[in-house]
Amino acid sequence: MQVKCLIICLGLGLLMLATGPVCEARRARGRGRTKSRVQIGLPITGKYRDPESDQYYNNNNGAKILQASHFDLEYVLGHKIAFLCVAKGNPRPHITWYKDGAEIYQHLYMHVHEWTIGDDRVKSKIEIDPATQMDAGLYECTADNMYSIDRRSFKTDFSIAFD
Repeated sequence: MQVKCLIICLGLGLLMLATGPVCEARRARGRGRTKSRVQIGLPITGKYRDPESDQYYNNNNGAKILQASHFDLEYVLGHKIAFLCVAKGNPRPHITWYKDGAEIYQHLYMHVHEWTIGDDRVKSKIEIDPATQMDAGLYECTADNMYSIDRRSFKTDFSIAFD
């Protein structure tokens, strides 16, 4: 009886106190139901309990995105769309692009351009020409170096232009 109760209590993520054949459980008190204010693609920052963790994750040399395209873009089918990402860090960050969670690569209609600016900055731009219905989705730019990763997301959808 105790073992079965233990599995049930732990399976529900409850704090378990076993006394004889009876299992008592207590759920931790939450903050209630509130809407999250976290936006897709914004960096997570904060204080850490351990000073070493705080120093590592909030390193001044860490990759940081300085400039990025607008969050929500509605494009016209058949026209060009472009996304921009500028990052800074020491060592210079590497920028990687994703669409709907999968890394994207250059092909005939999608070109990725990258420029280095000084010793610690990089600028990357994606151009899609002509844009199709398949290009709608969630694009993400990530900048990373040995100290941190920063990211921005861009949501796109298409519209049909009538001439």
